[in-house]
Amino acid sequence: MHLEIITPEARLFDGNIKLVQVPGKQGSFEVLKNHAPIISTLTKGTVKIIKEDDKKEMIRISSGIIEVKANQITILAQV
Repeated sequence: MHLEIITPEARLFDGNIKLVQVPGKQGSFEVLKNHAPIISTLTKGTVKIIKEDDKKEMIRISSGIIEVKANQITILAQV
């Protein structure tokens, strides 16, 4: 899967991943390979990324939107 995290100021992440966990408005949720298409709003919290090499990365956001489609994940976020 490919993940991009973009803010108005910069691109915070752009790479291939195994998993991403995001702070959804109705609770956190994870996106794995072949996840159903979804668009959802995000709230203040931490985006947890597991990269292909199993390294973890955490990015704090204050709000945002996630779109998942055909193993392409885009997060538009405010930090």
